[in-house]
Amino acid sequence: MTVERIFDELGHFKRFQACLYFAAVFQATACGIHYLASVFLVETPNFVCSVPNITNVLYGNLTGSSLEEFLPSFKSKNGPMVVRTTDGEQWELSRCRVALRINPIDFTYDFDGNKTVRTCDKNFAYDHSEIQQSIVTDWDLVCEKEWLAKLCQPTFMLGVLIGALVFGDMADRVGRVKILMFTSLCQFGLGVAVAFSGNYYFFVVLRFLLAMVSSGYLVVVFVYVTEFTGNKVRTWTSMHVHAAFAVGIMVVALTGYLVRSWWIYQIILSTCTSPFLLFCWKFPETPFYLMAKGRHKDAQSLLDKIAQFNGIDYRLKVEELLEPQDKENGTALLAEEAERPSQPEKKLSILDLFGSWRMAGRTCTVWAIWFIGSLGYYVFSLGSVNLGGNQYINLFLVGAVELPSYLVGCFAMDRIGRKKTCAPALLLAGVACIVIIVVPPDIKLLAIALSMIGKFAIAIAFGLIYLYTCELYPTIIRSLAVGSGSMMCRVGSVVAPFCVYLADVWVYLPQLIVGILAFIIGVLTLMLPETLGKPLTTTLEEAEALGREPSKKNSALGNKDAEDGLEMNQNEAKP
Repeated sequence: MTVERIFDELGHFKRFQACLYFAAVFQATACGIHYLASVFLVETPNFVCSVPNITNVLYGNLTGSSLEEFLPSFKSKNGPMVVRTTDGEQWELSRCRVALRINPIDFTYDFDGNKTVRTCDKNFAYDHSEIQQSIVTDWDLVCEKEWLAKLCQPTFMLGVLIGALVFGDMADRVGRVKILMFTSLCQFGLGVAVAFSGNYYFFVVLRFLLAMVSSGYLVVVFVYVTEFTGNKVRTWTSMHVHAAFAVGIMVVALTGYLVRSWWIYQIILSTCTSPFLLFCWKFPETPFYLMAKGRHKDAQSLLDKIAQFNGIDYRLKVEELLEPQDKENGTALLAEEAERPSQPEKKLSILDLFGSWRMAGRTCTVWAIWFIGSLGYYVFSLGSVNLGGNQYINLFLVGAVELPSYLVGCFAMDRIGRKKTCAPALLLAGVACIVIIVVPPDIKLLAIALSMIGKFAIAIAFGLIYLYTCELYPTIIRSLAVGSGSMMCRVGSVVAPFCVYLADVWVYLPQLIVGILAFIIGVLTLMLPETLGKPLTTTLEEAEALGREPSKKNSALGNKDAEDGLEMNQNEAKP
């Protein structure tokens, strides 16, 4: 008898658990918001290196009196803008440099004379028709400073990696609720502080800290909702934390469309989940944590509260959870363990995941699924604004398409199996991404549709790999396997922004890279054993035996030999 009996007696997902679940998941929306907020925070509008006192502008065959008329359609590859100033000087304006014409005769677009070329000295003109303010326009993060803007998202993802390590460990030490409260408060405070950062370096530092607490909340909330829901609904509750994250992406798209000043946009995103702070301090600690720490009185009080709230008359006693059902003498389990001589516990390391060729191949494949799941997830999300069409609609669709993916994933996992869900999902993502290559450039809707299919499929694989990893490894190294897989996931999230930047080389190159990797890893996934309906393994031998079931023929021969042997022994035993 274990703590799991709580859910058999008090309900797997009744009113008490449902209220806690939806409240905790509501704040997970903030994590999706902050993870993807940089899509519009660091957006770079059309710009040109300018000069003061402009009176006339030429751009190809077009004429005007101000740069703002031409900036929305300005492309450097089509040639510079030619301007004339009040002093009579003529300049050719490009993105990162200007050229002064020497002794021009007429004000024409083409000029064959000498020019003096200069680099731009903080005198940029930006197109404000779509973006009124971003950190790029406020701090001139263009030209030689462009790398600073591109560094924002990788730095954020590095904070996600560190936050997962720090707060995941702290939650086991000080409790889940304290970490949930701390990270929620910090998400609100740091999120608002980012809007008033004042300069780039404060902005990056505050976003790094914001990434740590957002990641900390997301890691701990998975544990929290898992420890408050029974195993009958655990697949659904754990998968749909991802759905709340997807809602956060949709909120980013909607807010970005309505608000075009980055600091107002940041404040709105940071405050939209602030009502959670009003009631998170009422969250109880999980029964698993209370029992593990020996806080039996607190655990009993929690059980009574759950029973009362769920309208159940039965009063479950903590002592019943500590006493095995089949003990005749009633000796407590803790007393029995105390009398048993202690044996030195074998220290496990990451090398135990590679204890045999079979386990080594399994570990490499599982790590690859974690990596491509994270890489693909963020490449599709961050890169959606580069697909053409309306970038706000694209990002909204990227979030919206996840919601049905988790429903499909949950149904498929429980009906056709984990492997038969994960492998086709990765293969579908790979095919969708690769087909984008042959899409004609003028058919933007088809490219967007294929990208959405890829995101739909990769979200299924990304959502189920946590549970699949738990089932593929034995108890003695299960946490190690999940932890190492999570590390590969974070590596994928750090690499993803750099992959998205390859769109500057070719707009579909990030999707192509993800597609090739997803297809290869999808094929490798077919070699993993199926775990649907099988009990969790406890030893390495049992884990290695997964997928190596004897054939019916061999089983029949084995049974026949056993019967023959039994009959022979009986004949020999007769006088």
